[in-house]
Amino acid sequence: MQILKQFRESLGLTIQEFADSIEVSKSLYEKVETGARKPSRKFTTKLKKEYPQFDVNVFFT
Repeated sequence: MQILKQFRESLGLTIQEFADSIEVSKSLYEKVETGARKPSRKFTTKLKKEYPQFDVNVFFT
């Protein structure tokens, strides 16, 4: 998911730092970012809580 990667990079965070900030494993985050796995509801909830400026609707369009 390119938009998620761009968002993370715009914050200047590594994959590990971003995963830690939303309290998910690095492995899970990498899978979502690369598109190997769709994000769960729990993932999107944590993402939205930590980064309300990110539009999680991109996962559902």
